[in-house]
Amino acid sequence: MSNGQVHGGTSSTGYFRWIICALLFSAIALNYIDRQILGMLKPILEKSLNWSETDFGNIVIAFTFAYAISYAGAGWFIDRVGVKVGFALAVVLWSLAEMAHALNWYIPVEAKIGMFAMSATAFGFCVARAVLGIAEGGSYPALNKTISEWFPKKERAFAFGIANSGTAIGAIAAPLLILWLATGFSWPIAFLVTGGLGLFWAIFWLPLYANPHKHPRISAAELAHIDADPPDPPGIKVPWLTLLKYRQTWTYIVGTGISGTIWWFWLYWGPDFLHKQYNVDIKNLGWPMVVVYLITGIGSITGGYLSGWFMKLGWSINVSRKMAMLACALCVVPVFLASIVPNPWVGVLLMGLAMAAHQGFAANLFTTVSDTAPRQIVGSIVGLGGTAACIGTIFIAKLIPYILEKTGKYQIVLIIASCAYVVNVLIIHAINPRLKSMEFAVPQASDAK
Repeated sequence: MSNGQVHGGTSSTGYFRWIICALLFSAIALNYIDRQILGMLKPILEKSLNWSETDFGNIVIAFTFAYAISYAGAGWFIDRVGVKVGFALAVVLWSLAEMAHALNWYIPVEAKIGMFAMSATAFGFCVARAVLGIAEGGSYPALNKTISEWFPKKERAFAFGIANSGTAIGAIAAPLLILWLATGFSWPIAFLVTGGLGLFWAIFWLPLYANPHKHPRISAAELAHIDADPPDPPGIKVPWLTLLKYRQTWTYIVGTGISGTIWWFWLYWGPDFLHKQYNVDIKNLGWPMVVVYLITGIGSITGGYLSGWFMKLGWSINVSRKMAMLACALCVVPVFLASIVPNPWVGVLLMGLAMAAHQGFAANLFTTVSDTAPRQIVGSIVGLGGTAACIGTIFIAKLIPYILEKTGKYQIVLIIASCAYVVNVLIIHAINPRLKSMEFAVPQASDAK
């Protein structure tokens, strides 16, 4: 075995890019553990810290608002400083923010924060969650940019699907790890341990990551495989707001704005749907949610693999990506039946299929950015799309409670979710029917002086 190569009759292209993919997978898994800890510990925190429902709602809004603002700026930042430093800073900051939640243990419960009309601990959590949201805004811009640097186009959706399946693993691990730490020790320990895992991850990321063209552990064969696509135009520097002039940017903004909003619906209201629709006791939600996220993880990998398989059949990138997204969109359609069928496990399977299809859809949608834009601006475009999804989430955070208060059922919401992805594919195709790449004027020699 040589450096980065495996020999067996003929030499392979190498494997080190998959080690990088494994690091991305673990970072996304930790990201989702850190996101879900607040919801998991809600009953314990409300009792221990004497929170009202309004206090908890303010904390959730603090994270979502900060995340929405950060997502766009983080993409710009990642493009400027590079993935190695940018991703490491994001993970370290969100890990420290996660650990900072534990400091609220020492704040007097009865203290109030004047004009904010909330307990001091709730205000402290708002600050910690806002910092967490700011830092986590860098996760997906960094993920997509890393994939674009380390994988050729034919492998990017599959690699993204593998890395993004960390969301499912994080969601499965969250209740097992967090509740064990909180009930076996204390809730501050849960925040300290989960935050510490991110700092541990950074210890591996910093020495292992570098641009493939500068990495000492990558083989010549693997580098040639990564560089199989035509090179990006040299000297591309696009002002952030100028990106909005390109249809390729709007393809991703609109696509993620729709699909990302539905994904956040499942994250925030999925367990409540199972609880209210099928009278599943809160204590018994664990296994249904494990099944949902196991299916979700499979969908993430399968959906990402699908477009690569289409390309192996000789289909164009345009047809391969869109057919894969259409297949995933059609898998979401049956989810409206979950509000009708009486068997809770059928509902769980329908919910799992819809979430799995979303992840497969997202794997291909994310990859359209690196398909159509130079690597230098991938992070910025991903950031703009993430901001659109957050804005959509804030909107449904008002709409869904209104629907539930008027009807008492999730049926209308599920009908919207079942149709959203098919409509999304049609809009994406209308905006960029041939999935054309961005075109830039190549700077002349005199321009570089």
